[in-house]
Amino acid sequence: MHIEPGIVTGAKLALSYATAAGATVYSAKLIWENLRDRGALSLVARASIATVAVFIFFELLPHMAVGVSEVHFIMGSTLLLILGAAPAAIGLALGLLVQGLLMSPIDLPQYAMNLTTLLVPLFGLHVVTKHVIAKGTAYVDLTYKQALAMSATYQGGIVTWVAFWAFYGNGFGAENMASVLSFGAAYMTVLLIEPLVDLAVLAAAKGKRQLDGSGLVTPRLYAA
Repeated sequence: MHIEPGIVTGAKLALSYATAAGATVYSAKLIWENLRDRGALSLVARASIATVAVFIFFELLPHMAVGVSEVHFIMGSTLLLILGAAPAAIGLALGLLVQGLLMSPIDLPQYAMNLTTLLVPLFGLHVVTKHVIAKGTAYVDLTYKQALAMSATYQGGIVTWVAFWAFYGNGFGAENMASVLSFGAAYMTVLLIEPLVDLAVLAAAKGKRQLDGSGLVTPRLYAA
């Protein structure tokens, strides 16, 4: 989902700063709620796990450039299900930043765009979980249909934001349209894998009940 350099430039970058600022404010709200409910130690532990995981997802898992961006296995729904929304948001933000600083400095001018692209769909997913997952259902008891709906929400949000930045920066010419469509088509193939990953990770967590109450996972993982 890394926006390619040169797609949005100059004064147009100001919009990315504004959207990233909005995402940061909402992240701060989630972080405050986590600190109030679980304490700083739990939040730091889960955010650290998320940061390392995101860096691994970006650098070690298969990824390829397609059209206007790159196709990655980000596992946003997995992070939310296991660690919670606030740690996932911190992990995505820091993992993206570390990856840019250490591995791909050319992506840093696009950091605000990429941050928005990662976080806003996560927040949408956080809201959707309240409607897709019935009260009284722990995450470890999710069905494939529910995992698919969550993955589709997150991946669809990413594709939508990438398309927005591409059209905002380069307009609606035939070549740009083709690049956006090719990216979108390639990215939706992630839906073939991510729900299965979610269910596999949740199944593993179900067998590790000792994590319940440890502060290393979101409380909703085991209890609604």
